[in-house]
Amino acid sequence: MKKVLVITGNTGTGKTTVADYLKRHYDIPQVITHTTRAPRQGELDGQDYYFETPETFQRLHLLEHVQYSYAAYGSSYEGLERAWQKAPVISIVLDTAGAITYQKALGAEAVVLYLTIGKTGLLAERLLARGDDPVKVQARLNSAEYQRDLAIPKELAQRAYVIKNDDWKATEQRLGAIISEIITKQSD
Repeated sequence: MKKVLVITGNTGTGKTTVADYLKRHYDIPQVITHTTRAPRQGELDGQDYYFETPETFQRLHLLEHVQYSYAAYGSSYEGLERAWQKAPVISIVLDTAGAITYQKALGAEAVVLYLTIGKTGLLAERLLARGDDPVKVQARLNSAEYQRDLAIPKELAQRAYVIKNDDWKATEQRLGAIISEIITKQSD
């Protein structure tokens, strides 16, 4: 059975780090999503995101999409199928609204991992450390989306695996246990 690990949580909680780790250690490919924002330093089209214009974004077959900091983000059904051609378990990084959409649309195929950290001040530090513009970081911290994602939404509370990502070694162990459980369930 196909599964998509939906990695969600607030900005700066380590969603991309977790997705990269799952790819390196468990050969879990990541679904490539679409955005209309400009690439960050070192990001490549077709590898990190599909960088779209507003016009090309409108022509996609999207499962979900959101507006964040004046840019559109979304994932396509075609992107899911391309990733599932590589492996039966794949991952995607989404905000909590996208995670709720996936849970509703895909049911048991979607396994939600909600990342959080103990100290919200660390979020700003992580954003600045990855090279985000300080003005944009402050705008994001003041956004409704940021405030929304500080806590797990009630729609996901009973279904998601919650991972407190303050200590990377503990996060690795928790991920290992979750992957083992998913693989065991797939074998049954």
